[in-house]
Amino acid sequence: MTIADNNPGKTRIQQLLAAIGSNAHDADKQVEAVDYDWHQPHFFNSQQTKKLSGFAGRIAILIAAKFGVLCQHSFEVSISSTSEHFAGQFLNQDESGKTQGPSNYYLPFCAPSEEPCGFISIPPQTAAVWTTQLLGDAEPKENSNKPLSGLEASFLFDMASLIVESITGAGEKCSFRPAADAVAVHLPLQLKGTEEFYRITFQIKKAGSDIGSEAHILVLCEKLLPVIGEGAQASKFTPKDVARAMQNHIEKIPVPITVQLACVQVTVDEILNLSVGDVLLLDKKTNEPAQLIAAGRTVCRGLCAKSAGNYALAVTEAVPSGPSQPAVETT
Repeated sequence: MTIADNNPGKTRIQQLLAAIGSNAHDADKQVEAVDYDWHQPHFFNSQQTKKLSGFAGRIAILIAAKFGVLCQHSFEVSISSTSEHFAGQFLNQDESGKTQGPSNYYLPFCAPSEEPCGFISIPPQTAAVWTTQLLGDAEPKENSNKPLSGLEASFLFDMASLIVESITGAGEKCSFRPAADAVAVHLPLQLKGTEEFYRITFQIKKAGSDIGSEAHILVLCEKLLPVIGEGAQASKFTPKDVARAMQNHIEKIPVPITVQLACVQVTVDEILNLSVGDVLLLDKKTNEPAQLIAAGRTVCRGLCAKSAGNYALAVTEAVPSGPSQPAVETT
């Protein structure tokens, strides 16, 4: 028997759930569960995240090459982490940095003719290391918390711009450019806090050097959809799509069913004295239907039959779903 409904709705889903029932599962059965952090966005699925990891790796290769040309030295760049974040986390960090310590340096970037959609975040210590390496000094200055000089800020802008170029070069379908003429010490985007960002954290150091530094690339998740081969509306579903998907999933859940012929009450003594050859008289006539029970509810009635050598039930009546249709208990 196949039930098809091309216009699934709340009533239909409730009927399916009622048919399945809500009986508790075996308490001893081991169920695997995955931790879900509600404080983090989950914009990308696992397959998309894997594609973005490859994208981040290509960015690292390009950064190493571009920094090498600029500084006339070989660099090693590796991705230390990739993650998704709500913008509110960056807003809190920025406010904290104003009062408790030095702020990061930021360079916003954007797609052509669009508003800024991401930024490069460079910690003060990293800024000191990078400008020192570009100036050719052997060691970074002792106090990395001091504001950058005009020359150092210009150098830092050049290096941050190379990172933006690397992002564009790593993705065939994305094109970004710096959205400012200089680095800033405050977040360069107007954020509400609910925006979803993808963050790439990378480590960079001169080849053969023990001095490493860290920086971050942050870009709105939706702007990375072309990188993973998805359109801007790829993750959008209408309520009807969701309802149909739920119905399709529920209809494929396996449910054990029982055919109940009849029931009769007997005493414990009678049960204990049952033996081979005894006949137990039931309370139902031979022409009365049996019940088809699923999850404790009678869903159909029918006549007992046989098919291909097996017992069968020829359905004669469908029982409407609802709380008033419990199966008859046997005693």
